[in-house]
Amino acid sequence: MAIIHKEPAKRPHTVAAVVFNGVAPFELSVACEVFGIDRSEDVGRPWYRFMVCAADPSPVPTNGGSALHTPYRLADLRRADTIIVPSAADAERNIALLEALRQAHARGARLMSVCTGAFVLAAAGLLDDRPATTHWMYADVFARRYPRVKVDRDVLYVDDGNVLTSAGTAAGIDLCLHVVRLDYGAEAANKVARRMVMPPHRDGGQAQFVNEPVPPQAGGDLLSDALAWAQEHLEETVTVEELARRSAMSPRTFARRFRDLAGTTPHQWMQRQRVLLAQRLLETTDLSVDAVATRCGLGSGTNLRQHFQRQVRTSPHAYRRAFRAGATAPPPGARHSA
Repeated sequence: MAIIHKEPAKRPHTVAAVVFNGVAPFELSVACEVFGIDRSEDVGRPWYRFMVCAADPSPVPTNGGSALHTPYRLADLRRADTIIVPSAADAERNIALLEALRQAHARGARLMSVCTGAFVLAAAGLLDDRPATTHWMYADVFARRYPRVKVDRDVLYVDDGNVLTSAGTAAGIDLCLHVVRLDYGAEAANKVARRMVMPPHRDGGQAQFVNEPVPPQAGGDLLSDALAWAQEHLEETVTVEELARRSAMSPRTFARRFRDLAGTTPHQWMQRQRVLLAQRLLETTDLSVDAVATRCGLGSGTNLRQHFQRQVRTSPHAYRRAFRAGATAPPPGARHSA
């Protein structure tokens, strides 16, 4: 009798968010929205398994006056492949939580923090000698309290392999979408972002928010329209002069205004949009690398490879092979600081 060997069913990637006394509901809800809602139909394969684990007795009080009930406890973190630590004031002193995070890190789990959740990872010793970020308002305190951490005050998030940290509040969305992009590819991250009415990627860093809020200004809609037009014409040569004209500004005023808003230059923003389009085309079409480069306005396969390596930390070929094959692991070279 012939023996048929069947491959064991692959266990879904399990994401766990930790809650504790004083947890911030918004940062927690970011994780729930991105990882806790089943997106299988959108991406064509099983989505994450998600659970909320209580580090303190349930119901867990939040800093917003509500309380959270969950059947999962710290012991359930042993089943998690990715663990998210939202923002909270006193969780650094939760000895049981810190030990659970150390154990998770030792077995190879991916750890993420949102906003001041980085303080918890640092208290557990998991950010020693690593690059990390947190909300710009607390970056100086963070650096003084944990001098071994290589604090980056500017970026929206830092990906240091299996330990990732994000800046304040909305930057947690950026980080979660980045993780979806690593696990499922750019097209899946774009779909999740669209469902959340969010851009799939924000350029620039925290510096654009530190000094003062962006003032409302006549012509802001024209600038948005100009950038939307640029995204629809990436295959063409788009100059600063053309964008300035469409924004009803001089090129010098446009460049200054753009940097104030985006924290980067128009040229760098355009290059990022072209690489994002290349990622989508590599995932969803059979176009050659040269054809993708043409569609993205990068001219040649050589030029595309250079920009792709710089921004995505892998080659277009390796990226397509990883994501067209339905791989759930990050593509080669995905480790980077963003």
